[in-house]
Amino acid sequence: MKFILGKKENMTEYFSPEGQVFPVTVVSAGPITVTKVFEKSKDGYNAVQVGFGVQKKERVTKSSAGAMKGAFYKNLKEFRLKPTDKSEAKEGDIIDVSVFALGDKLQVSSVSKGKGFQGVVKRHGFHGGPRSHGQKHSEREPGSIGGGLRTHVPKGMRMAGRTGGDRITQKNLKVIFIDKENNTMLVKGAIAGKRGSLVEIISR
Repeated sequence: MKFILGKKENMTEYFSPEGQVFPVTVVSAGPITVTKVFEKSKDGYNAVQVGFGVQKKERVTKSSAGAMKGAFYKNLKEFRLKPTDKSEAKEGDIIDVSVFALGDKLQVSSVSKGKGFQGVVKRHGFHGGPRSHGQKHSEREPGSIGGGLRTHVPKGMRMAGRTGGDRITQKNLKVIFIDKENNTMLVKGAIAGKRGSLVEIISR
């Protein structure tokens, strides 16, 4: 399994040598440092812990600093491996964007943009009430939330509320271009999140 941490930059277009145009997301990927390797025999599961980015010493807790082996990373993440898989990585190894190849299928996880408190039309796609037949100031209201003999609101009822800020995992994205010198890769399609969001990239 190949993995890396990165930062979402922006979206743009990429023209292939064949003249095709693709919508792509620019990701500054790595380099990351392996801080710890977990083994099933000792820790109960197989995983690789990596550090990414630079952080001020004052902003790192003592427990995190201990896990970072004296360095100060902005992000510390674990990548779980299958029980049958065993990582060849060792503590201190540097992983950069060159581990990926053109055409690799990716699974990308990131946090989506926060949109604050939103109504049901924007949050769930409700079409609202009719614009005629005596309606007044209720074009975007949710309508009835009860039903018959029920004396409570059913669990899971779609209502207004805080929108966005969710962890989104997108599968079957594709590597279109890799710039090893600048640690940049172009991923076909859109990736959730704002510019500067942390992106977790996995290729199995």
